[in-house]
Amino acid sequence: MKTSRYIFATAVFTIAVSLFTSAQSQPLSMQIVTDLPHHTVVITAGGIPFTTFLYPDTLEKPVLYPIYAPDGQLVTRGFPLQPRTGDPTDHPHHIGLWFNYENVNGLDFWNNSYAIPADKKGKYGWVRTDSVSARSDNPNEATLNYAARWTDQQKTTLLIEHTTYRFAATAHQRIIDRLTTLTAQTDVHFPDAKDGLLGLRVTKELQIPTSIPGEFYDVNGKSTKVAGGNTPDINGNYLTSAGKTGDSAWGTRGSWCMMYGKKGADTLSVVIIDHPGNPGYPTYWHARGYGLFAANPLGQKIFSQGRENLDFWLKKGSSVTFRYRIVVTADRRRLSTDDIRQLADDFARLK
Repeated sequence: MKTSRYIFATAVFTIAVSLFTSAQSQPLSMQIVTDLPHHTVVITAGGIPFTTFLYPDTLEKPVLYPIYAPDGQLVTRGFPLQPRTGDPTDHPHHIGLWFNYENVNGLDFWNNSYAIPADKKGKYGWVRTDSVSARSDNPNEATLNYAARWTDQQKTTLLIEHTTYRFAATAHQRIIDRLTTLTAQTDVHFPDAKDGLLGLRVTKELQIPTSIPGEFYDVNGKSTKVAGGNTPDINGNYLTSAGKTGDSAWGTRGSWCMMYGKKGADTLSVVIIDHPGNPGYPTYWHARGYGLFAANPLGQKIFSQGRENLDFWLKKGSSVTFRYRIVVTADRRRLSTDDIRQLADDFARLK
């Protein structure tokens, strides 16, 4: 009799765990709300904040900011838009999730920000958003489309950008798929450069602990100093598809890269997945320990120490498309490599 009761209790427990696990993996309903006067699009998952698309004229490019983990914690750094206590204040152009490049026909789109003096602005480019549309035809997916122009300070257009974002979520996972097509309005040269192409600046808890400050230079020779961060709450790490970890992830190739660390009661994992159809696949990771997490397939010379040089061109009228998947999870432990491979395989099938 005791054995029967034990078997029954075990069966009930197994069913309960299975139902709970199934419930955690069920897709959440997505909501997307456009506020044209304020140049924002707000995305929520199951009524919980997910992210906001910002495209005001005061920003030098459109961004997703802030981005929330499934447990409601912030994944993105607060500075410069909403500074939080302990935020690093370097690189004011690192805002949320963005897409641009350090050298496009000699213009620096990546490093442009409010901090650039007016007499230096002529060396920098802008991504100016012209139109935005959002929809949620599928209750479990939200879609955002926008069109933008990559211009110089006189608003001469170099590139037309068309981007589609797709957002999906479960209780423990958020997925952002980005598809961007750039069409050249003149011959456009992307010389091999360090700073590009898809960038994300993360919350300080995901930084790699260090007491050593750093100093970095942009294409115009401008220096930026980064303070070391080694407080008890800073505990981040990197892992790439090639098995590179920590600071060793920087300047290496991989089909995906994950940054993870403890924040609050959960472990947050942030994964960027490259697509096999992208130029330069698998991408080089411009993954800095201070919190810059970027995929740069166009800058190969610096990462390969001169062994490679992509030197990418678009002739007038021609186009190129880049696809990326960003995955954010909050759970007791980091996202497993098996789960990442499955997410990458699924993404690779998307056209």
